[in-house]
Amino acid sequence: MKHFMKTMALIVALFSAMACNANEKKNLETIALLNPEAHEPSQRFIKVALLLDTSNSMDGLIDQAKAQLWDIVSELSFAKCENKKPNLQIALYEYGNDNLNSAEGYIRQVLGFSSDLDEISKQLFSLTTNGGNEFCGQVIQTSLNQLKWGDHKNDLKLIFIAGNEPFTQGKINYQDAAKQAHQNDVSVNTIFCGDYNQGISTYWKDGADRTHGNYMAIKHNDVTTYVATPYDDRILKLNQKLNKTYVAYGSMGKQKVIQQAQQDTNAMGYSEANAVSRTVSKSSHLYKNSSWDLVDAAESEDFEYDTLKKNELPKELKDKSPSQIKAYVEAKGKERSAIQTEIQQLNEKRRTYILSQQKQSSNGLENAMLTAIKSQASKKNYSW
Repeated sequence: MKHFMKTMALIVALFSAMACNANEKKNLETIALLNPEAHEPSQRFIKVALLLDTSNSMDGLIDQAKAQLWDIVSELSFAKCENKKPNLQIALYEYGNDNLNSAEGYIRQVLGFSSDLDEISKQLFSLTTNGGNEFCGQVIQTSLNQLKWGDHKNDLKLIFIAGNEPFTQGKINYQDAAKQAHQNDVSVNTIFCGDYNQGISTYWKDGADRTHGNYMAIKHNDVTTYVATPYDDRILKLNQKLNKTYVAYGSMGKQKVIQQAQQDTNAMGYSEANAVSRTVSKSSHLYKNSSWDLVDAAESEDFEYDTLKKNELPKELKDKSPSQIKAYVEAKGKERSAIQTEIQQLNEKRRTYILSQQKQSSNGLENAMLTAIKSQASKKNYSW
């Protein structure tokens, strides 16, 4: 009898534990539905808010940002934390431009946190300079208040603010903004466009020090330098093949295909090497387009071919059955994977070649951002 009672007790305990785990899972699913920003504890995010001064004197800075975006993204694609590759989200603000609303401190959120790299590129290329009044404390505070930073301790949360006027301007004290950033585990990295010591005397360094960020000074009017390699032409040809593996669907499909091509053109407009860096970024896990591409969308656990609407499919799939569509998409996925692998292999050779030819890069914004990111990432067990 005692043995029977013990057995029953164990069974009851087992079912109770299962029910508890089921409830916990249900609660987590409910939280995820209520908060789209929520993610599993095992995931890692690098969140970067880029605050760019777009006053008249900053044309060189904006050019560097446009010309060096893909090198930065490409380098971030190699980041790891506990053998897992983190996701990347970038937000973009402009400030100090007289065309912006004075009541809002001449500040504009160009783009909230986004993983859509083509959209980030598009918005970056839309920036123009004019004016004005640069309120560093206010733009930092605005980005802290408006963006969904989350409270996951494993996320790397970084603000990069670049400009050349005193850090003390405006009605919001930069010290208060720095304190708010520190309380939210956000590091503020300051990039002064000018003389290093002048940036110190105008409190740019103090703004970074208060949040354990990095202070850097760059020559923002320097032209971005590139190293051409023997692998560039092959990588660019693979980019053309890569683009043909995208299967556009939904209301945004056609528009996003056009945008993809436009951002290829924008990158090539700076140099062939910059277009190569974009291609490398497109071959990484950071370049995902599940909102309009069936190959990426099909990787989601909740994706179902039966729910696709025929009027949202491309011409070649409109008269196909769900099983035929699946076969087509899977074939495109295998083709893409093979192309991406070849691009990555060529890029390894390209990186080695660049290191042998270029002892020290003069690309100010890129070097400043990557130095800061890697320095702060190491404190959270990120590695390259």
